[in-house]
Amino acid sequence: MGEEISRASTCSVRSNSEEETLCLGRKFGAGLTPGVTALLFGDLGAGKTVFARGIGDALGVARVHSPSFTLINEYKGEKFRLVHADLYRLDDADDLGLEEYLDDDAALLVEWPERWRNQPMDDTIKISFETIEDEPDKRIIHFSALGERALNTLKYLKKDLL
Repeated sequence: MGEEISRASTCSVRSNSEEETLCLGRKFGAGLTPGVTALLFGDLGAGKTVFARGIGDALGVARVHSPSFTLINEYKGEKFRLVHADLYRLDDADDLGLEEYLDDDAALLVEWPERWRNQPMDDTIKISFETIEDEPDKRIIHFSALGERALNTLKYLKKDLL
C-alpha cells in the first residue's frame, strides 16, 4: 500500500480557453513517453480532443482528429507512435484490442475510457476535464498518475507549469 502511494501523484490546472487547453496538451505531450496510457474523462465538448491535438503537436503529428467514427487512429510521431481511441460510440470496449497498444513504442490516449473495463493499472494518467458552470470556455483539468513512466510525464508537466 505504501509503495502505491509513493508511486502516485496528482495535480490540477485551470484552462481559461480552448487555446490554453491546446497549449496544455502540448506541454503534456512534450513530457509524454512511450508506454504511457492517458485516459481522458469528461463530458462532450469538455476539451478532450483539443488536448489530444496539443499532444499530437508536441509529438510532430500534423493533425490529430477525433476518432469517433473510426474508433482508433494511429499516428507516426517524430519519436514514437501515438494511438488515439474514442470509445464514445461503444457500450463495451473490451473486445476492441486496446491492450495491443500497451507497448514501449507507443503512447495511448483513450477518450471515454469508462467504457473500457480492463484499463491498465500501471503507467497510466487519468485526466479529467471539469467544465465550470456559467463559464463555458473555462475548465479545471485534473491529472492523476500511477506508475513510474506516468509519474515522470506528470513531473515534466508540473515543472513546465512552474
